[in-house]
Amino acid sequence: MGILDNFEKGLERAVNGAFAKTFRSGLQPVEIGSALKRELDTKAAVVSRERILVPNSFVVNLGQSDFERMSALGATLIDDLVQIVQKHATAQSFQFAGGISVTLAEVPRLSAGLLEVESSTIQRDVTWMPVLDVAGKRYPITQSRTVIGRGHDADITVEDTGISRKHIEVVWDGKRAEARDLDSTNGSQLNGQAFKRAVIEPDSVIQIGRTRVVFRVLAQSASASAAGSPASPSPSAPAPADGPPPAAEPFRWDL
Repeated sequence: MGILDNFEKGLERAVNGAFAKTFRSGLQPVEIGSALKRELDTKAAVVSRERILVPNSFVVNLGQSDFERMSALGATLIDDLVQIVQKHATAQSFQFAGGISVTLAEVPRLSAGLLEVESSTIQRDVTWMPVLDVAGKRYPITQSRTVIGRGHDADITVEDTGISRKHIEVVWDGKRAEARDLDSTNGSQLNGQAFKRAVIEPDSVIQIGRTRVVFRVLAQSASASAAGSPASPSPSAPAPADGPPPAAEPFRWDL
């Protein structure tokens, strides 16, 4: 980093610090996302014309009040931040050396509204985990068939009078997923189209009644699996260093 870069970063910290001390406003998640994208841009290393490497492990340092508020948002916030990192890297043709992780850390010296991002490159194995985001909650797919409906005998029960007791089921064979409408009263839609039975790809949206169901396949680093704490690296959807799997085989992600 050059002298001018150091000066600009120092000036940015000074301005942000003055702002935070003056207004005492709480940090917002969008500001963390913007800081992570800036960190990627700053640390990008050009290896060749086709390969630009960026860090894949990020620690976001927050003041006490901001840390408590952000931590209360749970794994959903971490997943969203990792997706922001992944999308920005894809747009800029950046590549990672392994699965992405974002952790939050409490640093008492930081005032409300201030943050610092520390980044590094860590080689780690990546495994893939299918999940369903249903009405704001995340459910890992742990069995071959998962039934979603209003009835208490469904695997995932949703309080929605517009759906049937057993409305749809998601079938997962370890590599690909399929959604099936279980002869529901009001029917189901996949990405805006009515369906009875269809293969679902990552980030597909199933609408049943007033409920939105999103199917995702999230990458999880080996260290995240072992840790399991709220501040640990969260599963998300990062691609390996050589890029995402071929579109023709969206579920064949055996690394």
